[in-house]
This record gives sequence, C-alpha cells and structure tokens, in this order.
Amino acid sequence: MRCKRIGAGAALAAGALAATGLAFAPAALAVTPQTATISADCGAFGSGEATLTATQDGTAATVAVKSSAITAPIALGADSITSTLTLVRSGGGTVDFTGTENPAMAAGAPVEVGPLSGTVASGDSLEAFGGSLRMTVFGITITCTATGPQSPGPFVFD
Repeated sequence: MRCKRIGAGAALAAGALAATGLAFAPAALAVTPQTATISADCGAFGSGEATLTATQDGTAATVAVKSSAITAPIALGADSITSTLTLVRSGGGTVDFTGTENPAMAAGAPVEVGPLSGTVASGDSLEAFGGSLRMTVFGITITCTATGPQSPGPFVFD
C-alpha cells in the first residue's frame, strides 16, 4: 500500500512540475510586421506590387512572396521553382531565404513562392529594398528587385 502512495505522489509531483513549466514557458517569438508590400521589377517577366509574408520560430524564419502583377511565363508544377530571397539587414549584411516550395501555376497565373526558409537573430531588421528575389525555372533565372522600401517598414524579428 505504501508503494502505491509513493507512486501516486510522484505522479502528482511530476504533473505539477509539467504544468508549472508550461505556465512559465516563453511566449512564441514574432516578427513585425507579418506582411509587407513592395513594388518589384522582374524585367521582361513583369513588374508591380508583391506581398511578402514573414513568420518566425526562434531563429528559424520564413518568407513567402506573392504577386498578381508578376506572372508565370509558362505552366509550372508544384515545387518546381528554386528561389532565393535576399533581404538587407540594417547595419549591414544580408540574409538569404531559400526553398523550392510553390503551388502549381498556369501560364499567366500570379507568381507565388515560399515559404522560403532562413535564419535570423533577435533584433534583426530586414528590408527587401536593396536585395533581390532569384527564381530558377527550367534552368532560366529570373531576378526581381524592389524599386523602393517595403511598406509599412522592414521586418523586425524578436
């Protein structure tokens, strides 16, 4: 009988410690703003407004890019575009977000790539202006650049 009480007491203590750990767990880190817009120029492949959507989980971050002004030159299968988004860090340097994720797109459909993955540090302030988005499709590289600062401002990571 005594063993059952010790076992039950240990289980209750473990449960209490687990609950306490959850109560004091750090809040999830967040990037602000989560969404920004830029005006982008992709040369012969189009130009216009694009939306960047960022997320953060610790030092891991993702950015997705979508634009109805920039269109797919041909029909593309899912995950067929190799992309690198280079964002400029305030204070110098750049951060690359890379990946091969994209939905299937018909010829003339809005271009959408990501989420593209990168590594950030707490306090990083990243801006598309001065960086680029390079997309490689069937061996052809398309480079897009922002023609001005992103709005409402740079991504700031916790």
